[in-house]
Amino acid sequence: MPLSRSYKETIQDRAQHDPEFRVALFDEAINALLEGETNVGKALLRDLVHTTVGFEGLASELAKSSKSLHRMLAPSGNPSMENLFQIINAVKKHAGISVQVASSCIQQNTQQIVA
Repeated sequence: MPLSRSYKETIQDRAQHDPEFRVALFDEAINALLEGETNVGKALLRDLVHTTVGFEGLASELAKSSKSLHRMLAPSGNPSMENLFQIINAVKKHAGISVQVASSCIQQNTQQIVA
């Protein structure tokens, strides 16, 4: 008999009961996608779907099959931008998350070499 739960169960349980943790997972998912770490971003979105709307609820809301949504968020999945943003918006809505975007300039080394 195992003495502990799986990592996935622990994350999903905490995300269901801790709004700040849900926001942190959402932030990490979006940042991962923006940084090109698509497998990480999709995995976190998949966890958020499980803990918020569920795949059946998401399928109904987006008029897509649950199986198709599972494939989109699988490691080999390749969702279109439209589908990805529909999923993100549904998760955001069901998780009660408000998004604000802030950008800043990256300081680059601008030293000039004088000959």
